Amino acid sequence: MGDLFPDLNGPESPIISGVAHDRSETQVSLRAVPDRPGVAAQLFTILAEGGINIDMIVQAGAATGTVDISFTLPSAQADQVVPMLDDSREQLGFRSVDINPEVGKVTLVGVGMKTHSGITATFFRALSDRHINVLMISTSEIRISALVPIQDLDEAVRAIHTAFHLDADQVEAVVYGGTGR
Repeated sequence: MGDLFPDLNGPESPIISGVAHDRSETQVSLRAVPDRPGVAAQLFTILAEGGINIDMIVQAGAATGTVDISFTLPSAQADQVVPMLDDSREQLGFRSVDINPEVGKVTLVGVGMKTHSGITATFFRALSDRHINVLMISTSEIRISALVPIQDLDEAVRAIHTAFHLDADQVEAVVYGGTGR
């Protein structure tokens, strides 16, 4: 008997499946965190114990022996995270916290991304061509996500749709045929 669903990793699989977006995230940045082993573990343990869900994470080092750690969380949890971080300031040793609720995430998804070069370049070129600043980046084998200013989110989604030829005047269907043996 034939398979009901085609092999999603086979030669007929689409490179790009689609574009998603999320308006419900807040960016949190801890500034001048001591650059030593275990600090990130302490930070994310404190947040986990407080029931905070983390999505994107970026750590950027400096020559001063400190790092900035930025992460996103659901906007509904933003009010909870500030007191947790204030209570942990001495333990974690960071200088300050910045909270940015005016962000949105755009994500490109596709199983073919890991085997096709140029996908990342096309994604970021589409944003750059529309003068959209990228605040954070997160990737995996099947997705690229960018955090952008919320006022640019709709334009970011349109730009990526266009760049990957996902715009269509009419819906097209792909039909997989077989012998049925």
